[in-house]
Amino acid sequence: MDRRVVVTGAGLLSPMGLDVERLFSNLRSCRNFVRHMDDWVKYKGMHTHLAAPIVGFEKPDHYGRKELRSMGRVAILSTYATELALKDAGLWGEAELRNGRAGVAYGSSSGSIDSICDFYTMMVTHTVGSMNSATYIKVMAHTCAVNISVMLKLTGRLVPTGTACTSGSLAIGNAFELIRYGVQDIMIAGGAEELSPTGAVVFDTLYATSTRNDTPALTPSPYDRDRDGLVVGEGAGTLILEEYEHAKARGAKIIAEVVGFATNTDGTHVTQPNKDTMAIVVRDAIASSGVPASEIGYVSGHGTATAHGDVAETLATREAFGRPVPISSLKSYIGHTLGACGAIEAIAAVEMMNRDWYHPTLNLTNVDPACGELDYIQGQGRMMQSAFVMSNNFAFGGINTSLVFKRA
Repeated sequence: MDRRVVVTGAGLLSPMGLDVERLFSNLRSCRNFVRHMDDWVKYKGMHTHLAAPIVGFEKPDHYGRKELRSMGRVAILSTYATELALKDAGLWGEAELRNGRAGVAYGSSSGSIDSICDFYTMMVTHTVGSMNSATYIKVMAHTCAVNISVMLKLTGRLVPTGTACTSGSLAIGNAFELIRYGVQDIMIAGGAEELSPTGAVVFDTLYATSTRNDTPALTPSPYDRDRDGLVVGEGAGTLILEEYEHAKARGAKIIAEVVGFATNTDGTHVTQPNKDTMAIVVRDAIASSGVPASEIGYVSGHGTATAHGDVAETLATREAFGRPVPISSLKSYIGHTLGACGAIEAIAAVEMMNRDWYHPTLNLTNVDPACGELDYIQGQGRMMQSAFVMSNNFAFGGINTSLVFKRA
């Protein structure tokens, strides 16, 4: 028999704030947090100079040299977001995290860029002077999951998800299944990404970045007819997932229930999305939830503001729902946080569901007629009640994910 899975804690670091409460407060302000990156102007051939960095975060004072030795910035972000989430769940420092029934599923697009530079400098200089015993630990794709596991002395499952823009959502889905099918009782799940000009150049070379460098407040503009591309962001988001009876027995507060998850791959192209397989993953997530599509009142869209991505995603969503379901994109506020977006957007969707207010897509003035016929939330947001929300993410490689949350 499948077990119920609930969310008992959440923690995040984002351009909109260093905790969940500040993120939601800034959502209500309906302004974005994109800025011009003056230091990026020096990179010849780079068209975009826009990003959404985390502001005001310094490594925690209680992280000593021993802990920091194996952490680049992305690992620091992920471990501290996890600390916030565990404190929110009432599990910080608890011995049951170390009994083998608690694990971690976490991802990022890559390790820390500074360490990657150190790691490969030897190929140019023919010396190994830039490397030390911890360089690879900061570089490796599973640096977030491993550092969280070591910091907490976890002995359960470790599932790294280095799947670019679905790193966070796939981690949540994998964690959900591990608990649902009885493998673990508690899972730490999420994703993180540190800001780097190389992260922007990945999309810049595909002509997929916004170049409205003089007007950062007006971009990105997901789903808009005149959108000109994405903006990269920085962040980390962690959810604590727990088996329902386990959470109830210890008197935990329940933020939401995870009731549906699906993932698949396009199998057609590395960077061009496939609306047909995207529609399948949305339908599969709805089926997994056990509720009709009519019960899901809101979709947190991937909404990157790219020419092909927005169209494929919205056509797929319309096909799967068969109606103009309400939708908006958090990326209009904080840009595309890559490996972190699936986790941060899931947290935001759950918070909106619990507070009965849903943010608009900023800079959405004229919906692209090529996009699917959906109920695009605009203006100052919307008050509405819903018992179920969905959060969708799609990544390079044709990796598609869809999550369904139920109001607690």
